[in-house]
Amino acid sequence: MLTRRLGRTGHQSSVAILGAAAFWDSTVETTRTAFVNALAAGVNHVDIAPAYGAAERLAGPLIGEYRDQLFVACKSGRHSRDGVRAQLEESLGLLGCDRFDLYQAHGVVSLDDLDSRADAFATIVAARDEGLTRFIGITGHELTTPRAQAEAVRRYDLDTVMFPVNARLWADPDYRRDAEALLELAAERDVGVMAIKACAARPWGKDRPPGKRTATTWYEPYTAEPDINRGVRFTLSVPGVHSFCTPGDVGVLPTAIAAAEHFEPIELEPAIAASTSNAALIFPMPRN
Repeated sequence: MLTRRLGRTGHQSSVAILGAAAFWDSTVETTRTAFVNALAAGVNHVDIAPAYGAAERLAGPLIGEYRDQLFVACKSGRHSRDGVRAQLEESLGLLGCDRFDLYQAHGVVSLDDLDSRADAFATIVAARDEGLTRFIGITGHELTTPRAQAEAVRRYDLDTVMFPVNARLWADPDYRRDAEALLELAAERDVGVMAIKACAARPWGKDRPPGKRTATTWYEPYTAEPDINRGVRFTLSVPGVHSFCTPGDVGVLPTAIAAAEHFEPIELEPAIAASTSNAALIFPMPRN
């Protein structure tokens, strides 16, 4: 699989990052199979969080087993110093790590949210200074995320950012403007850029309430191979994007990884134009 330098981290990350949200309510057997298959395909970077259901418990032993082959990224959505520190230490234990390669503030979605997380960022910066993580970053969903992340990079000299990138979002002029400004800033500061939602199709319809959904993602993902290929190709073709996180569903995961293995660049503008006739934006993210 193609690798790209993840900004100032210097890590040659596989263009597909294993998104451990796929193991939210998985089984030991399914998790091991998916995990080992991803590594066999060339994935060398895993993204995981305490918020991902059973993922830390299920994938933790595997991360420990393959630690020397992986760039391990974890994160915390907590706000207080004590809360973030406790969660970081718990995750280190669950994942069999002495330190993380990357630790991130999870789910920062607006400037107000960024302001409210000052203590969390202070704790994460201190963790980098102490050697509990090599690098630090930020993640987030929502249409307001790129602007908030750009400000976070300025405030905290972050090493990485993670935010949504797909053709439908690029068809929204306000989102595209803010996202491209963030990408420009990241390039100037040599900040690593990881994308999410490459395979997002649409919000779940009213005919697909919880319990009747065909995937474990909070949005409806593409499931057909041509659609997944197109989504992955678009996201990885956006200038400044280094890698994308695979969707949080074990059913979609193998096709997304295969798309990354066979990645070829795509022309952005035709894909953006075509996306305007598709379903509504997946945001705002459901809060239930």
